Amino acid sequence: MEKTLVLIKPDAFAAHHVGDIIKIYEEKGFRIAAMKMLKMDRRLASIHYAEHIGRPYYEDLSGFMTSGPIVAMVLMGDDVIHRVRELHGKTNPADAAEGTIRKLYATSGRRNAVHASDSPESAEREIHIFFNETEIYDE
Repeated sequence: MEKTLVLIKPDAFAAHHVGDIIKIYEEKGFRIAAMKMLKMDRRLASIHYAEHIGRPYYEDLSGFMTSGPIVAMVLMGDDVIHRVRELHGKTNPADAAEGTIRKLYATSGRRNAVHASDSPESAEREIHIFFNETEIYDE
C-alpha cells in the first residue's frame, strides 16, 4: 500500500480545523499509519523545504511553517499520493474545487492549510524527515 506525508499547517491548526481535516481523510478511507503534533523549527523547515531555499518566498514560507503547531501524518491507501493531492485541491483556495480541503479551510495560496507529498520519491524522503520506522504502524 502506498504512503504519503501530510502536514496540517499552522493556519488550519490555529483555526481549529485539525479534527475536521482528519475526519475527511478517514471518511475517504485512508489509513493513518503515523501522527504527531509538533512545532517545526527553522532547521526542520530547511530540511523539509530544502529545494525552496533561496527562492523569493522561502523566508515567508519558513516563517509561516514555524509560527505555530503542525500535525504531521503518514496516510496509507491505494494511489494515496494522487488521491490526497486531489482531495487537497489547488494551492490557491480560490482556484480549488468545491469540497476540497483548501476550498473549505485555506485562506490564501500561501496559507493553504495542508501539505502532501507530490510523488513516491518525495513521500519516502518527507516521511522520514518527520517519522522514524518505529513511529509508523504500517502492518
